[in-house]
Amino acid sequence: MELGVIGKPNVGKSTTFNALTLLDAAMAPYPFTTTVPNRGAGAVRVPCPHAEKGRACDPGNARCVDGVRWVPVTLVDVPGLVPGASEGKGLGHQFLDDLRASDGFLQVVDASGGTSPEGEIANPGSFDPAEEVGWLEEELVAWVTEILSRDFLKNVRSVELEGAKVEEFLHGRLTGLSISPSAISAALRTVTVDRQRPSTWTAEQRRQLAEALLRAAKPRVIGANKCDRTTPEALSGWSERVDPLPVVATCAEAELTLRRAARAGLIRYRPGDPRFETAPGASLNPAQARALEEIRSVMGRWGSTGVQAALERLVFGALQRIAVFPVEDEGHWTDSKGRLLPDVHLVPAGTTARAMAYRVHTDLGENFIRAIDGRTHRALAAETALTNGAVVRIVARK
Repeated sequence: MELGVIGKPNVGKSTTFNALTLLDAAMAPYPFTTTVPNRGAGAVRVPCPHAEKGRACDPGNARCVDGVRWVPVTLVDVPGLVPGASEGKGLGHQFLDDLRASDGFLQVVDASGGTSPEGEIANPGSFDPAEEVGWLEEELVAWVTEILSRDFLKNVRSVELEGAKVEEFLHGRLTGLSISPSAISAALRTVTVDRQRPSTWTAEQRRQLAEALLRAAKPRVIGANKCDRTTPEALSGWSERVDPLPVVATCAEAELTLRRAARAGLIRYRPGDPRFETAPGASLNPAQARALEEIRSVMGRWGSTGVQAALERLVFGALQRIAVFPVEDEGHWTDSKGRLLPDVHLVPAGTTARAMAYRVHTDLGENFIRAIDGRTHRALAAETALTNGAVVRIVARK
């Protein structure tokens, strides 16, 4: 899974990225600090079922801390987007091309309204965060519309003559955007077009289809950053205007400070927790103590820094991922080496037993016989949808 961290310059994209990955992407209070994409691994939390077996797990692809698996996801911090990016303004073309493989977007906005569309610092309240959300969507829609519309009439006429399905044509046209056939079908169901005669589609209908494709294939969550410089009432006022996009209040500077302090052994803090405490024996200088008290105040007002919550809202909410634990011994929940629950996979809700087999290994999918539920020990047919937290064994022909 690959997730894009997006937004206009100077709103805290790279700070959010650094907090989630603990890398050191460049950060500075001026536009276009990021000029090439930064890539790193963040992680989301899922409960580990090892307690049901009465002993600790042996994690392979996702570390386990106090019964919580931290499952890696790839994050990409791309150059900032400015109005007109789809026409090449700012670093627009580079920005958009870097997003092609993303499954979803965490859009970072300045919740205080203190950053201009071009990324210049201004007084809080000078700009409308809801408008920031809106024009970025317009740029994304314009980008997909342009890709969709290249030589459109020429190509769809041949589709009509050959009697091909428009879904297949669109999938071929949008392959570079990593848009699946199921997402294309879902998008087509929400727009009014003649599927038999795509040559009749107007420019506005193609734009509407591009909008629907983005909703289906690349959902967004809004990280309302710099929440320490605004109020819950102000955030609620503008977030209602971007509904149904989810909005999560974040303070990336606070989260980054906490993660670095925890790594240095100064505090005890786990990302996503509502509080932290000074580590026993830690010696804080006055500046560090003041900074941590300010962060404590922000967390008291908002419940947490919101950064981990925003990422997980994207993965589990907008992208509807569930956790599945494949094993080779459904009785002991172990692999061939006797390791308990070694792996966990994040898969779309509704993933079937056969699809999970393909996910583990192509040979398992092609030779699938059945799956076995590790809790009930019942056989699962190929098209049985797996549930969140499922422990399953895949049975295949040898």
